[in-house]
Amino acid sequence: MSETRDGVGWLSSARLVVLGIIVVIVVPALAFIIAAIGRSVSGGAGEAGSVALDSSSACVSCHQRTTPGIVEQYSRSSMAAANVTCQHCHEVDEGYPGSQPHQGRHFLTVPTTAKCATCHEDQAAQMNQSRHGLPAYIAMWGTGGLSDEHLALYESIEEGTYNPDRMRNALFEKEGPAITKFACAGCHDIGAPAADGSVGQCQECHLRHEFSLEQARKPETCNHCHIGPDHPQYEIYIESFHGIAYLTGGEDWNWEAEPGTLTVRDFPAPTCATCHISGFGGAPTTHDVGDRLTWYLFAPQSERRPNWEENMAQMQAVCTECHSGAFIEEFYADADALVEEINRRVRLSNETIAPAREAGLLTADPFDQPIDFIHFDLWHHWGRTAKFGAWMGGPDYVQWHGAYEILRDQAELEAIVAELLEDAGLVGAAESRES
Repeated sequence: MSETRDGVGWLSSARLVVLGIIVVIVVPALAFIIAAIGRSVSGGAGEAGSVALDSSSACVSCHQRTTPGIVEQYSRSSMAAANVTCQHCHEVDEGYPGSQPHQGRHFLTVPTTAKCATCHEDQAAQMNQSRHGLPAYIAMWGTGGLSDEHLALYESIEEGTYNPDRMRNALFEKEGPAITKFACAGCHDIGAPAADGSVGQCQECHLRHEFSLEQARKPETCNHCHIGPDHPQYEIYIESFHGIAYLTGGEDWNWEAEPGTLTVRDFPAPTCATCHISGFGGAPTTHDVGDRLTWYLFAPQSERRPNWEENMAQMQAVCTECHSGAFIEEFYADADALVEEINRRVRLSNETIAPAREAGLLTADPFDQPIDFIHFDLWHHWGRTAKFGAWMGGPDYVQWHGAYEILRDQAELEAIVAELLEDAGLVGAAESRES
């Protein structure tokens, strides 16, 4: 009996050993095979969204050797998925303005807005009516050299009705092209006219050659231009509660959602695009970035936009997806009050330097005396920053990068003017003006 029991025990032990081997070796192997199959179906994390390009295309075969990065980007794009070829965007007829001969044909090195409008007509028209169109370019270059057609387009834009003197920023001329090519032009050329007469640089926001929805929707894209002491919208956004939500949870948002369908399920908090461009809640998609704004916040003294009430309704249609009507109404009233207060302080700075100007103590040339820089900074840096900070929820930018700096510059302006008047024997000029 004991021998029988020992035999049975041995067989049981052997079965357990075999079962253990199966668990240790076979199961992981099966898991590896399943994972490999999954990767082959999806294309793998590194190949997601790639499209098999036509290797017989002369553009593809050549540029795979010369600029493989561009071909790789294009293969992942919605353009490639829709069978939009290189030739659709780049090839033009002989003699087309701005084209270059290449391999017996003619191409645009950088496709113009006119080429983009072949498929994206509405988006191009909206962009042409926006701050990103001619107003951005004219703020740098002025209106000199523009065609009658461009001038008519500019004057049809809300932004074009504001600029009172239609002159370029004096700093642009003072600094010179060796600097401004890498400074002002890096952003303001978004509205530059092309040789074919079309306006704008779509690729400033839609980076070539992937044309990714996620890239265009993320605030880092706007960061290229909307940053710095005079228009720190990106920094303000990151400081705001909206920005905190993006930084702490944005990796889970639905960045590839179909345009015009976005809801709070896709974006639990807004990005720059959500508020200004995306179809969200009751607001339709637009490429006019001023379409939902009520003030010309960039101006020395802000004025209401011509269609500000309609614009406000569009923006509030976005806000109401998360905020109550009472909250929005109070917020708008408070932000409006801040704009009016900054306007008052800028007017005060103008009144402060007026006696020195009227006495001929300030030259007519811009930026050739210290007082010019201080007066400019007060409205162009700190005044604008305070206004942007209020509307976008950045308290540090309203206070320490805004109101505090205004107070300090105002005190410095008063001291400089008093010294100029005293040196000129006109000590009582400022006092008599105030009385």
